[in-house]
Amino acid sequence: MWPFSKKGASGFSSSSTAEQVTEGLDGTGLTAIVTGASSGIGTETTRVLALRGVHVIMGVRNMVAAKDVKETILKEIPAAKVDALELDLSSMDSVKKFASDFKSSGLPLNILINNAGIMACPFKLSADKIELQFATNHIGHFLLTNLLLDTMKKTSRETKKEGRIVNVSSEAHRFAYSEGIRFDKINDKSSYRAWGAYGQSKLANILHANELSRRLREDGVEISANSLHPGAITTNLFRHTPINGIINVIGRLVFKNVPQGAATTCYVALHPQVKGVSGKYFSDSNVAQPTSLGTDADLAKKLWDFSLKLTK
Repeated sequence: MWPFSKKGASGFSSSSTAEQVTEGLDGTGLTAIVTGASSGIGTETTRVLALRGVHVIMGVRNMVAAKDVKETILKEIPAAKVDALELDLSSMDSVKKFASDFKSSGLPLNILINNAGIMACPFKLSADKIELQFATNHIGHFLLTNLLLDTMKKTSRETKKEGRIVNVSSEAHRFAYSEGIRFDKINDKSSYRAWGAYGQSKLANILHANELSRRLREDGVEISANSLHPGAITTNLFRHTPINGIINVIGRLVFKNVPQGAATTCYVALHPQVKGVSGKYFSDSNVAQPTSLGTDADLAKKLWDFSLKLTK
């Protein structure tokens, strides 16, 4: 990534790293959940939050990989507090078990980072018979957030600290189907387009954060909900695409590296500049503008009701 990117109002830019945007911040006493923490920006988000004193619970499918991540972090930061719980976001049963296991631990929850995702994969249905990208990227996180919300509210009340919910979306929400969310064609194989479905799931991440923010504000709860674009990053998200090899070759020149890719997530999760800011979309550690569909309040409400039915 070009090292001379222009800084935005926050003082940060596309070339800022996760360590740079959290420099001098103390997260001691905070507890965070990071989904998809065993690789890519999820791992770097976990490492940097732990570096700043946050107790991080990794929600991961691969517990062996999570063990390796934890060991690597502890070698660098011996005082780091990092734990892992199994979580497969494409399965509602797995999401429910993760939430139950976390609640049984008695830990508080200040920060929830909905980071895990799959991208542009061939058509497939989840264990719950929902198109896999929509199931993993949106429905799993929607359910997880709802199941953990009471714990977050309790933590916020008792600690008098703002809770933060962070949805990792993507600029690929611009590639969503023309109608945004295909409520009546979620599982339609004949009209499935891998990138359209990915864009749809990433648009859902933005709409979810927006509607959640509205509801939290209405309830008078001190918890924010925001979404973000991490940047184009060379991670294993590209594994299902035919351009995987090309991405790895040219990626070092035009894409962000992983420390830069995790920056906006860490900024929105921890930085005092974001205190009280909710229902916004961020890119390069600055407030950005999604598509008109991404700010459609009626579409967000419709998606909320649709998601609620799917998860009941």
